[in-house]
Order: sequence, then structure tokens, then C-alpha cells
Amino acid sequence: MKKLMQWGCVCVTLVVLSACAPSTRVILLPQGSNTTSAVDVKGTGGTVRLAAPYQTANVSQKGQLELTNTDPLVVMERYGSLLTKIPDAAEQFVLNFETGSSDLTAESQTLLPSILTRARTRQGGEIIVIGHTDRVGTVSANDALSLQRAKAIRQLFLDQGFRPDLIDAVGRGERSPLVPTADEVAEPKNRRAEVVVQ
Repeated sequence: MKKLMQWGCVCVTLVVLSACAPSTRVILLPQGSNTTSAVDVKGTGGTVRLAAPYQTANVSQKGQLELTNTDPLVVMERYGSLLTKIPDAAEQFVLNFETGSSDLTAESQTLLPSILTRARTRQGGEIIVIGHTDRVGTVSANDALSLQRAKAIRQLFLDQGFRPDLIDAVGRGERSPLVPTADEVAEPKNRRAEVVVQ
């Protein structure tokens, strides 16, 4: 049951061959990150939206839709072996930098060991580091700085024995601020690297 609650946005679609059962069943599973999601299921008579965990759309062989709810224990009992094959949702961490450099803040330096530990426990082992800047400086300078920040974090992972072919570093410059600001505003939360561990 605990494993079920840790999945990301997952929708399970099952084809059932029994004459009295629906030909397709779509079940919306909960997300582990306390965010919401929805999925639209289309049939011959229209569309139903699944927007709550364990809502189910049963689609008949003729395409007719029925919206129901499913119990979490029933989902595990019926589809447990299938659901164990769904990978864990990616984890995301944020590290912040000193102004105009690729040096981590003191607070982010203390977070780094726990991020490395979490990354080691992941089955996939793929890591994406996305560097960002605030809006102080030129766009081209911030592009270069954001990539420098991403590469610095990538190197920290490599120094800890992570495989180079599993870690990508990209820079987004000032394009995706965490806190939107006017140009030339120094915003510490925007000087960051997002580390996505899959």
C-alpha cells in the first residue's frame, strides 16, 4: 500500500477479454508529490474526466463509458504484479549558488550529501542537472553561467563515482525563473540548479 502512494501521475489501462467485463478499464492512481492530475477517456458517447485518485472509467466493447470508483486494496489485489513494474517517480532537488558564480551557498553544500545518498538508491540512475540564473547580466552571460553551474554539479556527482553517461548538464540561463522578476533584479532563489534523479 505504501508503494502505491509513492507513484507519480500514473494511469493504468487494462484490456479485459471477458464478455461481461468492460473491454477497457482506466484507473487514475494517486501521485506521491501532493499534486493533482487528470485524464480524459473518450468513448462513443462522449468523454469522462478522471480527476480523483482511484476514479475508474470502464469502456464497453461498444465504446460506452461508465465512471466509477475503485478501492486501493482492490487495485493492489487485481493488478499488483503489473504495478510493481512501474518505475518510481523522479525526485527533484534544488541547490542554490552564490551571486555570479558556480559556488554553492553554505546551505546547499549541507544538502549535497543527502542528495548524493538519494541518487545512489535510485534504480534508473539517470540524473539531469539544469542550471539557472537570476536576471542580473546579459542573456548570453547568464546562458554561459547557468551551464557552468550545471556542469559544476555534474562534476560533483562524477567525483563521487557516478557514471558520466548517466548524467546530463544543461543551462537555461534566466529563462525559467523560480521567482519572476524585472531585468537586473538579483533574486537568490533563481540562482539555482535543479537536480532530477530518475
